[in-house]
Amino acid sequence: MQSEGIAEGANFTLRDEIKAYWSARAATFDQSPGHEIFSEEERAAWHALIERHVGRRNGAKALDLASGTGVISHLMDDLGYRVTGIDWSEAMLERARAKATSRGRAIRFHLGDAENTLESGDSYDVIVTRHLVWTLVDPKACFAEWLRVLKPGGKLLIIDGDFVNTGLAERLVKRLAAILERAGILKAQATHASAVMAGAHENILSRVHFSGGARADAVRRMLEEAGFSAVAADTNLRQIHKAQAKHFGFFKATARGMQHRYAIVAQKPAS
Repeated sequence: MQSEGIAEGANFTLRDEIKAYWSARAATFDQSPGHEIFSEEERAAWHALIERHVGRRNGAKALDLASGTGVISHLMDDLGYRVTGIDWSEAMLERARAKATSRGRAIRFHLGDAENTLESGDSYDVIVTRHLVWTLVDPKACFAEWLRVLKPGGKLLIIDGDFVNTGLAERLVKRLAAILERAGILKAQATHASAVMAGAHENILSRVHFSGGARADAVRRMLEEAGFSAVAADTNLRQIHKAQAKHFGFFKATARGMQHRYAIVAQKPAS
């Protein structure tokens, strides 16, 4: 049985399901605030976050893992990096390549697996990921691979969050929004994923390694166990949330700002 590109079957692994899910989402991915960037204010906020942790480095090599349609790749390119984007969804890569061409960017995108990049060891100054870690089936293997690929002294920047656990305040905000929508007082926001896709997302989320939520402390500990040093978590993403809020409704923006979202920076030891 197949629904909207999501397949089922005995030989269809969880990793295959994740790949199929994001391939099916590719066509509408850039339509969602929080995925693509919709204002120069938000772009500036992302630049500030990246510069704060890995700097602006003309000519340095950056690897964007699970690059999707290339949103983070373009931010890194803005800051002077020579960027390679890897994704295992060809549908995402098609859009990433088209976007780079239309913007005149020399970003290289190719098909690849974050757990087995096939990149040379000690070859990148920076590795960056956004919203990848929560989907990982085997984060230990991935973190070991990323450590291998980084140059000595190179940095890893993870931007992610806990999309499972919600606090009482967030639940109340969402409940109030739902009540107001049902009453016709609040206009329901457009969604870019069907109920079938939302169900597939929940099903996948329940079976990945961080099914209980990718908390910053847990990710940080695993990075240290993998051999990374100077691992630090930054939960101050307020400027990004503030810029994105203008493109969400009040209640969704409020709930989103309450979520446990973070950036983690880690370094490969110099020797």
